[in-house]
Amino acid sequence: MTYSILAQDPGTGAFGGAAATGALCVGGWVLRGDSRAGMSASQGAAPSTLWGEDALALMRAGTSAAQTVEHLTQADRGAHWRQLATLDRDGHTACHTGAQNTDWKGALIAPGLVVAGNMLAGPQVIEALRDTYLSATGPLAERLLAALAAADAAGGDVRGLQSAALLVVSDDAPPLSLRIDWAADPIGALEVLYARSQSGEYAAWLPTVPTRNDPERGHD
Repeated sequence: MTYSILAQDPGTGAFGGAAATGALCVGGWVLRGDSRAGMSASQGAAPSTLWGEDALALMRAGTSAAQTVEHLTQADRGAHWRQLATLDRDGHTACHTGAQNTDWKGALIAPGLVVAGNMLAGPQVIEALRDTYLSATGPLAERLLAALAAADAAGGDVRGLQSAALLVVSDDAPPLSLRIDWAADPIGALEVLYARSQSGEYAAWLPTVPTRNDPERGHD
């Protein structure tokens, strides 16, 4: 019922994630990120927000992406109904896809990149997600948005889409957390929201917000 992408920008070290689904509020359910830890995407027929949050805690403590997935899935009797993708702070990736999730389901992993989904039109959806991200240019957020749109064009969620989300975290910038909790065209609405976040008073204000590398930043 959801497809997602987690990626680390090799140039800046920033982590980014994006997701879309045929249900409501995908951002609140699926994506979690922390520049000290990496990112997680917890989704599936019965998604666990606990998995997403616990994955960040484990990776922040130095547990690898693969070890994190193994630890969380083995300890949960409901793991067959869930899907979990992880990207750790060293760029390692892993994914668990429970057998009880609705077909088509699966994942593709590579250094610094993991794409996953369930209840999809077919494997071409996550292939488009991966390939478009890798071939896109520009800021990390824009590459993730292009990947979301390409996956939808490749068939996406078999029910169509209701929500979409984008999350980018970095030591050098405030978090970018954008969510469309419901819309007839959630990816289009997310693209519009992203564009607005990059211009005008909002964009002018962002350089005054503290970051991990500059926690005392403010108005001079």
